[in-house]
Amino acid sequence: MLIWLIVFCELGFWIFLFSGLFVRYILKLPKFGSTLLLCVPFLDIILLVATAYDLRSGTTAEFAHGLAAAYLGFTIVFGHSVMKWADDYFAYKYNGQDKPNQKYGWTHTKYEWGQWLKGILACCIASSILYLAIIFVNNETKTEALLDWMYIFPSLMFFWFLFGPLWYTIFLKNKAQTTNK
Repeated sequence: MLIWLIVFCELGFWIFLFSGLFVRYILKLPKFGSTLLLCVPFLDIILLVATAYDLRSGTTAEFAHGLAAAYLGFTIVFGHSVMKWADDYFAYKYNGQDKPNQKYGWTHTKYEWGQWLKGILACCIASSILYLAIIFVNNETKTEALLDWMYIFPSLMFFWFLFGPLWYTIFLKNKAQTTNK
């Protein structure tokens, strides 16, 4: 059931995001569009409360409980930048604003390093949520699956490092390479 709630929250994120931008830029109702965009954080609150309630009611923690913590950590850190990216694109496409600049060379490499550092922050937030859940439940046997996530986060960040900032540090993304394809 919790997996479906995570899927619902992810779908809800995109529905509220695109509905808010549609209303803001296509229907030309910016205040109502902003109201729809402000609904996005409530999805995280719903997921947090549902997960806490499920664990507190005596359920043994499963993979889904850890996934909920990971989802919350990553949406807290990356949610705003995803919304800004989509808002910039809609402003360009439907409001005549300048096209968002693509990043090349060292600018792109710095961007990749920043994204990776944000990923570390997201993992730290998710780990904090997991530790708070372990303390909240106060039963080691029921929260064992939450500790397994502590091994997933370092592996995730290691591979992200290899194929993200390290890759782009070694192989710079140049504008000439992308325009000739």
